[in-house]
Amino acid sequence: MISMKEMIKNWLLLLSLGCLMQGCSRSDQPALQDTFAAAQQQYRHLSEQADSLQKFPRTIDAQGQLTGTNEWDWTGGFFPGSLWFIYNQTRNEQTKSEAIKWTEKLEAAKDLDQHHDIGFVMYCSYGNAIKYLDDPAKIQAYKAIILHSANTALKRYDSKVGLIKSWNRKKAWDGTTVWQYPVIIDNMMNLEMLCYASDISGDPKYREVAISHANKTMENHFRADYSTYHVVDYDSTGTAIHQQTNQGYADNSTWARGQAWAIYGFTMMYRETKDPKYLQTAKKAAEYYVNQKNLPEDKIPWWDFNVGQQGYASDVDFSGRGLTEQPRDASAAAITASALIELSGFCSANESEIFLNFAKASLKTLSSPAYTAPLGENGGFILMHSTGSLPHDSEVDVPLIYADYYYLEALSRLKTLN
Repeated sequence: MISMKEMIKNWLLLLSLGCLMQGCSRSDQPALQDTFAAAQQQYRHLSEQADSLQKFPRTIDAQGQLTGTNEWDWTGGFFPGSLWFIYNQTRNEQTKSEAIKWTEKLEAAKDLDQHHDIGFVMYCSYGNAIKYLDDPAKIQAYKAIILHSANTALKRYDSKVGLIKSWNRKKAWDGTTVWQYPVIIDNMMNLEMLCYASDISGDPKYREVAISHANKTMENHFRADYSTYHVVDYDSTGTAIHQQTNQGYADNSTWARGQAWAIYGFTMMYRETKDPKYLQTAKKAAEYYVNQKNLPEDKIPWWDFNVGQQGYASDVDFSGRGLTEQPRDASAAAITASALIELSGFCSANESEIFLNFAKASLKTLSSPAYTAPLGENGGFILMHSTGSLPHDSEVDVPLIYADYYYLEALSRLKTLN
């Protein structure tokens, strides 16, 4: 049970952060520092549970108990990555030790080639460690692991297709389509590690693969209004043969987190290449999200923007789920906020103001008691109310480790911007 003293402290932290999101400047810094101090306290609780379970935190079960994963899951890198964000702001030595320990527990995943997510796993952990550590020997060792991981990622790249294959052969929700070479919009997030691998090795091949993947994704994952398909399947020549969904409502709907991945991924590719077509794509994808008519007033999206709307038919039967309201996805809001803060630095003054104000409004909501858990609760995670995959009836209205990661990254970026 949280004490009255802690409740008052939480309220004061949220009040000060609310001031920040409304546009304060110099005085924002103490407010953000308090927020990271609270995150440090919450993650101390999460670290204790992770140590007991000896698994990487992912979410909680129906009884509120921690659910963890091993290093072969796509989410392993987010826990050490979150610890690195917290350490960078608090300089707490215990947090640093935990970050090192959980980063190094992922080393075996440098050979993860069963799916495309090695960039998530290794760059969110080792990549952030390289940024925030002051230990030349460890940094050198970590760079070698990143390079090894980048070479592993290239195993899933086929030059004839021009893309990194996301999943192995998999059946679609329609029950008949079998995807041969499926590529999901999430895969854009793994390209940052490839660009970094070229930076530290001097070998352009990694960045060239990232560019090829981004170009083909840009061609086939976007509709005319810059909403996104979740899955695009290709034949052996690189021709797109199916455009469908896996975690969204319908093949022609827009899965909220998928749109967030697109905004983030193309913003990052513009930063890495300065190719204007990536900036244009990022801005258009962001405009679709920001101007979305079906977006709730508090800026936290439903799990899919088109649920139940005319013209959108799902291959999944949701009638037996007992849903009284469509779930929100705090993870999509956190990813988008982080992306928009960076994107705002690449835009005209007017566009920058729109994107930055939207990000601040999203973070204000995420930082409120409606989405930020009281200290010691929510299994040790910071944010509540994320949705993993409603079609799979998996991780619905729960905390998710990647929601925390991108929330902490967004706050870090906002502090740097201030």
